Amino acid sequence: MAKSRFHYILPEHRVEYGVEVEIDTLKIDTEAQRNLNVKRAESIAAGLIVDALGSIVVSERGDGSRYVVDGMHRTEACRIKGLKTIKAEIHYGLNQQQEATLFLIKNRESAKVSTLDEYKVGLTAGDALCVSVDRVLKKHSLGLGSSSTNSVGAVSAVLRITRQYGPEILDRTLTVVETAWGRDKETWDGVILGGVAMFLGRHGQKIDDQELAKRMLKRGLAARWRSEALTRASNGGYNNSGTGSRESQCYQMVVESWNKGRTAANRIN
Repeated sequence: MAKSRFHYILPEHRVEYGVEVEIDTLKIDTEAQRNLNVKRAESIAAGLIVDALGSIVVSERGDGSRYVVDGMHRTEACRIKGLKTIKAEIHYGLNQQQEATLFLIKNRESAKVSTLDEYKVGLTAGDALCVSVDRVLKKHSLGLGSSSTNSVGAVSAVLRITRQYGPEILDRTLTVVETAWGRDKETWDGVILGGVAMFLGRHGQKIDDQELAKRMLKRGLAARWRSEALTRASNGGYNNSGTGSRESQCYQMVVESWNKGRTAANRIN
């Protein structure tokens, strides 16, 4: 990742480098890192060069149990190949939350960690942004990571909205779109959420959310909103077809819906 989304802080603790550890003694805590991708491990195993493995990162907890923090796919690849030990960098005295933070530190410059993975681990690590997003989503009985009636697939959009405008605007945005269109896969579209959040972030103090939802519904259902935003952005030329441009077009559509039928003095500019 070119720029980390979260802030990482770890306490001072003892670390040992280059320790040979028995693979069968290693455990995985999926709340402190992503889930194991078996196909990826099998692919690594197929072309495994032991001398090029490097060191995995392991946390030894107070009870002596050892958890792989970074390198679980290399570990599983070695297990598949029948190897008994692997070289490790061992961190002592960390709790689960700190292990999650360590995972993020070790992977923050890498593109191999998805936004959803980083969010889930960040939540375990107690990151303020992730905790705020989780609280708002739970209030709306929503999950994050897949597009469905009860889950928002636009992970980056939700994080960006919360980071830029705060959890209150994310809360209001979700309320407005659900009031307008109900709980539907299209309701939680990232472009729409971004456009509505931009509108509320800029003009929220002047807006009645219930009235806004009614006005948005009059313009059409969520699928039509998304389609129109995409068309408008594309008509602006190649350089205007990105996510930011689509959200800006959706924002303009929200402005138009709010202003329709109002006198000049009562319009949002």
